[in-house]
Amino acid sequence: VQLQASGGGLVQPGGSLRLSCAASGRIYSSSVMGWFRQAPGKEREFVARIAWGDGRTYLGDSVQGRFTISRDKTVNTVYLQMSSMRPEDTAVYYCALGIQRSADTRDYRIWGQGTQVTVSS
Repeated sequence: VQLQASGGGLVQPGGSLRLSCAASGRIYSSSVMGWFRQAPGKEREFVARIAWGDGRTYLGDSVQGRFTISRDKTVNTVYLQMSSMRPEDTAVYYCALGIQRSADTRDYRIWGQGTQVTVSS
């Protein structure tokens, strides 16, 4: 399986952006798709995850109430809808595939290439 993230760009504070992560190959129902982000000089941070089978989601504290994660099984794609964006959301966003409902990067085995998101006026 390979992951291809897209949708990054420049957005003003308070604005919205939607990221996509398209997966090639089969994704098993037991899989978990996650979004992480990494700002310059900082560690990679968990953003959100979704269980591929039952669709249950979990969001990181810093994005609760502003971001949502969803998936479309028909096109093997996971989305991260970001709203009420803040300058501190600026980072490279990565999608990843794992087999545990986890916020730990070590539990995700396959990673996309990352897409830059910049929140600035």
